[in-house]
Amino acid sequence: MEMPMAVELIEVGPRDGLQNEPEFVSTEKKKDLILQLSKSGFRRMETASFVHPKWVPQMADAEEVSAYCNELGITYIALTPNVKALERALAVGAPQIAVFVGASSAFNQKNVNRTTDESLEECEALFTRAQQNNVFIRAYVSMAFHCPFQGTVTFDEVDHVVKRFVDLGADEIDIGDTNGQAHPGEVYDMFARLRTAYPSTTFVAHFHDTSKLALANTYAAMLAGVDKFDTAVGGLGGCPFSPGATGNVATEDVLQMMSKMGISTGIHMAPETIAFARSLSTRIAGP
Repeated sequence: MEMPMAVELIEVGPRDGLQNEPEFVSTEKKKDLILQLSKSGFRRMETASFVHPKWVPQMADAEEVSAYCNELGITYIALTPNVKALERALAVGAPQIAVFVGASSAFNQKNVNRTTDESLEECEALFTRAQQNNVFIRAYVSMAFHCPFQGTVTFDEVDHVVKRFVDLGADEIDIGDTNGQAHPGEVYDMFARLRTAYPSTTFVAHFHDTSKLALANTYAAMLAGVDKFDTAVGGLGGCPFSPGATGNVATEDVLQMMSKMGISTGIHMAPETIAFARSLSTRIAGP
């Protein structure tokens, strides 16, 4: 069994973790969370989304949060679902952007009112504009394993999106278990097949913990050769367009597993940071 000696954890709590909170988390608290996370050693964080505030009110302060990230000098990722959102991200100097397309066309329709192929067609202009500005592009394949609207998502459906992202020149491709229903066997199979088909592509794994299998899925992805993972401090998260989906895999749980396995992350998180993150959510029980 060959495991990586080091992995990169990308903290997504400030964006993916908070986007579904029903009560607005103040901008100052978001800044405080980002500051504490940056002091923990994260090299990259997903901190803002330039989606229209009508659809995700929690992200209405994207410009101010991004400006703060610029002040800190950290590498952050901003979600840009369309060209208008991308222009806003470029205006504030976001160093990395993320686009997303659902492998399940049924989910994509619910999420952005477009089929998967329609969204992929729209990505062309996004990629071109970002590349003209030398911006790093993260491409999400959402709902890559199971979908609450269609059921099982096939490898061919995922491969269809991945191939287009590769052709467009994505810098990394993030495979998401958006509703947290994947199990380790299918996770290993998915990533093993993708890495065989696209050996030069950087893949990231993104797991939600709805079925309490996110840690096991992380391990399975590592067995398949993945060494980059999205995590959210305190297990923050959820998807507003995926009924029943719970939070992301908790950063502190992944850190503990990596530590016990002797795998380096470069991250040292204080208990106070975890407690603060959990205090921002009305969706997490307990302290």
